[in-house]
Amino acid sequence: QVQLVESGGGLVQAGGSLRLSCAASTSIFSFKAMGWYRQAPGNERELVATMTAGGSTNYANSVKGRATISKNRAKNSVDLQMNSLKPEDSGIYYCSGALGGSLSWGQGTQVTVSS
Repeated sequence: QVQLVESGGGLVQAGGSLRLSCAASTSIFSFKAMGWYRQAPGNERELVATMTAGGSTNYANSVKGRATISKNRAKNSVDLQMNSLKPEDSGIYYCSGALGGSLSWGQGTQVTVSS
């Protein structure tokens, strides 16, 4: 059973930055793809950013230019750097990983951006 553990969430003012981290129980380089999703109250979970095993990235239009997904070999984590945060970026951020035909999710980390 793959475990994904998110960290780095918190309360930040609009215009600020956060770096979210997703630590995996198995090598991040064994995943077919990993990504970050978020869910605001009353909304469906939506894609924020993904990265394939080959390093290709995909970003939601709403975060392009403000978010960067990356792999951290030393920490065995997939990180999400978010800059110029907006109140609409608030929500629970979830990490996901596709491995061996299964998709795993972390428990999420809360991000709140105050105006």
